[in-house]
Amino acid sequence: MTYVYPVVSRRAGGVSVGINLNPNNACNWACVYCQVPDLVRGAAPEIDLAQLEAELRALLANILQGDFMQTRVPEGARRLNDIALSGNGEPTSAKAFPEVIELIGRVMADFNLKGKIKLVLITNGSLIDRPRVRAGLVKMAALNGEVWFKFDSATASGMRALNQTRLSPDKQFERLGMAAALCPTWLQTCVFARDGKAPDDAEQAAYLAAVTRIRDLSIPVQGVLLYGLARPSLQPQADRLSALPAAWLDAFAERIHAAGLPVKVSL
Repeated sequence: MTYVYPVVSRRAGGVSVGINLNPNNACNWACVYCQVPDLVRGAAPEIDLAQLEAELRALLANILQGDFMQTRVPEGARRLNDIALSGNGEPTSAKAFPEVIELIGRVMADFNLKGKIKLVLITNGSLIDRPRVRAGLVKMAALNGEVWFKFDSATASGMRALNQTRLSPDKQFERLGMAAALCPTWLQTCVFARDGKAPDDAEQAAYLAAVTRIRDLSIPVQGVLLYGLARPSLQPQADRLSALPAAWLDAFAERIHAAGLPVKVSL
């Protein structure tokens, strides 16, 4: 398939139906921990909506009416958890993003899935201020939608080092507020060691200050999805990255919670 793929998600605790709007491996960011091979800078190509719909219907039929769960999924994970817009680049860069959400809604209705599973958007949030993206988020909210907004660093230097973008943290904070006002939104934060060192005190303090600011401004963020490196990066910096101990993630999660947001930790 070109656009649709299944995955047993450790974070979802079940089967997630992925939708990849960037089969050209193009993204406007280049996160150092990214698992996409041959990643290039750019945007999603034109989307063949008819093909996307046919692929989505075929996979859901196999999962819900065929033998996919019995033959492909470990016994403890045989549940359909969500449909997730993720894949090999920034999904909101697709010009047809709102049309894709409408398409997913039609298919969910036909399979009697509306209100029963999540529709998740995994995004770096950099394009949330575009009208077509905001229109898509409104449609997502009506489909039990949820935004996972990338928030690895609250400093300009951290965003340059980790996400390889020169976007302003303050501007990203504005986009976060836009997303949270339109659709339930979680911060999605990947933490890891670079050159054997965990994020330094200044990075941690800036992140916690951002969490406190979210609380103080009553931005309706649901919480933080905090996770570490579970799979190897396929980027040039991969040999500089390593996983942090579970105890480090748990301790940082406690500090985030104390600063004002609930946390879900995935190793």
